[in-house]
Amino acid sequence: MAGVFQLKRKGALEYFEIEFPHPGIARGIFTTRKGGVSSPPFDSLNMALHVGDEKEKVLFNRKMVSEALDIPLGDFTSGEQVHGDKVVVVTKEHRGRGGHDLKDAIPGTDALITGERDVALTAYFADCVPIYILCPQDRKIGIVHAGWKGTALGIAGKTVKTMKEAFGIKERDCMAFIGPSIGPCCYTVGENVFMQFSHRFGKSRDGFFKELFQGQWSLDLWSANKLDLISSGLKPQNIFISGLCTCCCGDLFFSYRREKGNTGRMAAVFKLV
Repeated sequence: MAGVFQLKRKGALEYFEIEFPHPGIARGIFTTRKGGVSSPPFDSLNMALHVGDEKEKVLFNRKMVSEALDIPLGDFTSGEQVHGDKVVVVTKEHRGRGGHDLKDAIPGTDALITGERDVALTAYFADCVPIYILCPQDRKIGIVHAGWKGTALGIAGKTVKTMKEAFGIKERDCMAFIGPSIGPCCYTVGENVFMQFSHRFGKSRDGFFKELFQGQWSLDLWSANKLDLISSGLKPQNIFISGLCTCCCGDLFFSYRREKGNTGRMAAVFKLV
């Protein structure tokens, strides 16, 4: 069902790992809600520090994941997610920011790119779209946090553009992996969202909006981000979608919409090896 996203288990811990067509370059992980110590409504593997969970439990969860993946927690580096379109080039000097304390996360940032091996790009999700961008020839990676606002701002395509500017990558050589997030089966939006996508995508929006009744549409964020990535120069055959809906799969995933905002977050972890 999840294609290149393969479910793995280590003890009570369950997580997805991307099986890249080019092995040995990077590791891409997406945690589930299973295997941690957080109490309801954050039960049990909440990975985020900004949702009201006890900090000690979140750090314990992160440490468990870090040990299971054999990726030092000191490598975990994250941005302060604000549903914008800012992309930051992560250097060795950024290593560890946001890993132990929310206060030192990279400010106002929803996409991170790097060519550093000792940095693990991390971002946190409960319905928004995680996008892993891999340039295997150049050994460069990026992680994108794309909610509807970021998607409407074209954050996926802007991340590819920034990777080209910073690293000289060729868009046609890049691959993108769209992870578990809310699917069109569960995501209903109103006219405000529809109009913002109309401004960005024009008539192309018809490929990922379906009118349900007057003033209400289902929105396919997977297809919207795929279109943005194709427009930025990626080949369609190099874009992979997990097809896993976080709102449908309550046993595996936290969902902001399903749980009306009072819930934990999964982590996306992306690291060169």
